[in-house]
Amino acid sequence: MSDIRTPDPQVGRRMDRLESVAKVTGTADYTHNVELPRMLHAKVVRSPHAHARILGIDTRAAQDMPGVTHVITAQDVIRRIPDPHYGPAFHDQPILAIEKVRHVGEPVAVVLAGDPHAAEAAAGLVVVDYEVLPAVFDEVEAATSTVLVHDALKPAGTFPDLKHLAGRKGTNVALDYRLRHGDVAKAFAEAAQVFDHTFKTQQVMHVPMEPMVTVAEPQGEGIVIHTASQSPSFVRIEIARLLGWRENQVQVKTRLLGGGFGAKLYIKLEALTVALALIARRPVRLALTMEEQFYTITKHATTFRIRSAVDAEGRITGRHCEVYWNGGAYADIGPRVTQKSGFTAGGPYDIANLDIDSYQVYTHLPPAGAFRGFGITQVVWGYECQADLIARALGMDPLAFRRLNLLENGRPHATGTVMKDAALRQVLDAVARRMQWEQPIDRGTGTVRRGRGIGLGFKALVAPTTSVATITLGGDGSCVLLISTVDMGQGSDTAMALVAADALGLKAEQIRVVHPDTDVTPYDMATLGSRSTFHMGHAVRLAAQDLLDQLAALAQQLGLPFQGIADAGLLLRKKYGMPAGTLVGTGTFMPPYQSPDAQGRSPDITPNWMIGGTGVEVEVDTETGHFRLLRIENVVDCGTPLNPKVVESQISGAAIMQLGMTHLEKMEFDAEGRLRNASFSEYKIPGIHDIPEAFGCEAVDAQQASGPYGAKGLGESGCFGVASAVAEAIHDAVGVRIFSLPITPESVMRALAAQRGETLAD
Repeated sequence: MSDIRTPDPQVGRRMDRLESVAKVTGTADYTHNVELPRMLHAKVVRSPHAHARILGIDTRAAQDMPGVTHVITAQDVIRRIPDPHYGPAFHDQPILAIEKVRHVGEPVAVVLAGDPHAAEAAAGLVVVDYEVLPAVFDEVEAATSTVLVHDALKPAGTFPDLKHLAGRKGTNVALDYRLRHGDVAKAFAEAAQVFDHTFKTQQVMHVPMEPMVTVAEPQGEGIVIHTASQSPSFVRIEIARLLGWRENQVQVKTRLLGGGFGAKLYIKLEALTVALALIARRPVRLALTMEEQFYTITKHATTFRIRSAVDAEGRITGRHCEVYWNGGAYADIGPRVTQKSGFTAGGPYDIANLDIDSYQVYTHLPPAGAFRGFGITQVVWGYECQADLIARALGMDPLAFRRLNLLENGRPHATGTVMKDAALRQVLDAVARRMQWEQPIDRGTGTVRRGRGIGLGFKALVAPTTSVATITLGGDGSCVLLISTVDMGQGSDTAMALVAADALGLKAEQIRVVHPDTDVTPYDMATLGSRSTFHMGHAVRLAAQDLLDQLAALAQQLGLPFQGIADAGLLLRKKYGMPAGTLVGTGTFMPPYQSPDAQGRSPDITPNWMIGGTGVEVEVDTETGHFRLLRIENVVDCGTPLNPKVVESQISGAAIMQLGMTHLEKMEFDAEGRLRNASFSEYKIPGIHDIPEAFGCEAVDAQQASGPYGAKGLGESGCFGVASAVAEAIHDAVGVRIFSLPITPESVMRALAAQRGETLAD
């Protein structure tokens, strides 16, 4: 024990990740490495139509192919699972399409074979006869369309904050969140000026480098699921529900994930793989290609209409927000995205009169769910672009306009929840300082002009949720931390080891963190929305304290003094007469939460607020529309940084990811809902040359009083203000405004032509 005890604080250390050596030496354990005896490989047959009735499926040619063991359709699944519909918010998604398909790429049948190439070849021989039906793709059109994606809505009722879900019968609206605060009509009637703009964002894909993969292994009366998932606890619950089994018949094991960003949340491949394994009575592996991931889960496209009333001094006196979220064919966790992000659509400003309508709408596109930012980047894009437009119209500096309207700590947010420990002003000031905002910039000459912009966003931490942690103590005083938080590259294993070690008086390197295994590790709602630092951090801290309390009680029972974890071995030897015995500390954390009322208001809607701000400088070619990022400065409020080294990489990674959505990424659908660019040869994400040389980041000196060691999450905060800052910088450089993402050279070129009174051909 002498080499692992430390009096030094562990929280705040600049520490390499615990798994860093394994990753760089290629020995890290991923689900893709799982190989089992007699394992079959699955290949999915997918719909070519966005909306169609299935008239028949001919599997004979595929079945006759050498090596093929099974060709499975929905009818085979129904014989094993009578109601094969799943989903975290609505039980609306069938394991395989039943009678109808609702988006291009929907699974219709599956071929199983011992060799994956044989399965793939046979999948091409399955013939499906369809009757094509009318489809709807635009979120605003779908909200009132008579073309329905679902004839009936089936709320899941799993989560307390979504238990009220019912959807609007006879429409495609799965959820409409309403916030009513003050008298917006009166504010507009008395306004000095009214501003009315509509902003749009596009559908994009998460692009984790490790594609989705699940292996299901029947074992006796149960099943073991090896899966690349961000939410093993939910997978166990949902699979047990589908099968009508006890939860202890379902074991879910995850390993390190090669990225998730929301793509691997809740339940994705697991239900299908389990059904296949139970039908075949053999282990089955389903691994998607990168192309197939485009059809599995996406980020919501949005249409955001925002109208603002402003007085003569530049204060926002009233605002009405109308946000339509394109949820695709199945709800996934979209209703929660719609609700949680919807209630921040008014922006981080003190607005006395605010109405918000946020609609989750079904369409015939691939389903949309959580994506880094949980919907926040879509609403920040709208309210920050309008902040710049209002400031320009009033002749105000954009920074001064924001400072005038900023929501301060101690003031109630429009929901009624008071802002606490939200370093909005600190973040805004830090961005301005890093951008040297008070200094004039070189505007460029000739056809190349320069400009700059800033953006600021905030996010409410998701609630209510529950996290549980346990720490086991060995006879030598070393500890094993058991959590179901999934490390997908964000460094959570290391952060939780730091928290446990700090509480116990050990070095973080000596805490072994066990990866999620639902037979071993305790419940955690999911790894999402930057929640783990706050929720699991508290649970780990409480587990450590519980362990210390048990040791202190043991010392008292034995009549010995207790001086901390260093006494553990002595106490256990004294108790059992030899190095033996185990102590287990348990910590459970669930923050307070009060559901919104009929007006969308609650005094306790979130445990904390996460803040992110961005400054950008660009160079724009007025002849071609091409632009180049010269500088980006990203600042967040994450409370106390648990591991400053990982905090820096998190801020930078979030900003780079959002740069992709700002000017590169867009899923291009044709008029029939077919995706034109489902490959990396046509769908571009940022590369090293897309990152400006001047690339800075900072976490402001702040504390979340209610957080573990003053900390709160930050995985998403670095992406909030990027897109609107780029749009403003381009406007600042050449005087044109882009209202839809992505901002491309073509869109800038068209705006410049329109500015000159010219019209370019499509």
